[in-house]
Amino acid sequence: MFIDMTALANRRSVMTLYADAADPLGHSVRLVLMEKDINVEIHFIDEDSKPEDLNDLNPYHNLLTLIDRDLVLYDAQIMLEYLDERYPHPPLMPVDPVSRANNRQLRYRIVRDLYSLANELEGDNEIAAANARKTMRDNLMAISPLFGQFPFFMSPEFSLVDLCMAPLLWRLPRYGVKLTPQAKPLLKYADKLFDRRAFQISLSPVEQEIR
Repeated sequence: MFIDMTALANRRSVMTLYADAADPLGHSVRLVLMEKDINVEIHFIDEDSKPEDLNDLNPYHNLLTLIDRDLVLYDAQIMLEYLDERYPHPPLMPVDPVSRANNRQLRYRIVRDLYSLANELEGDNEIAAANARKTMRDNLMAISPLFGQFPFFMSPEFSLVDLCMAPLLWRLPRYGVKLTPQAKPLLKYADKLFDRRAFQISLSPVEQEIR
């Protein structure tokens, strides 16, 4: 059966984000929306309350979905770059190709090395969660000195990389990840991100309860 996704998406005249209120990837998308002050409808839903046509719009049937008129996006990193290009002020990506590639690669590593551990920490396997907790702590402790060299993540400028890191750092108490005093540069960096107005207004009710 042919499904007219354009017709389904066009029912929404305002940009719409469907997301789990506790999902860190969805949080990173919300952060970009707040940083750029984009007019958007955000619907916090779970798998049991998805609109019937959302699965038709998203072929992978994952919850996180951004709809902007006839455009439907269902990958968080693509959403981040689309929003930065569609709404260029303030810019959250470097201008030159080399720096942009480095920015993408850092985000790729964050998702691959840290977000994958977050999935384990949210799972039901206690052994896997304990291993993931140790690995995440060790990984964060290892990169902590880098945050003493730059005001933001490997950069003098605030960027999408920071918006990927912030949701994970906010969730460390939820994950049971405790950093030692040697992580002071990372903790100072985290506080800087949390103090941003966009971060504060991006928090869902579930996320507000974490700290």
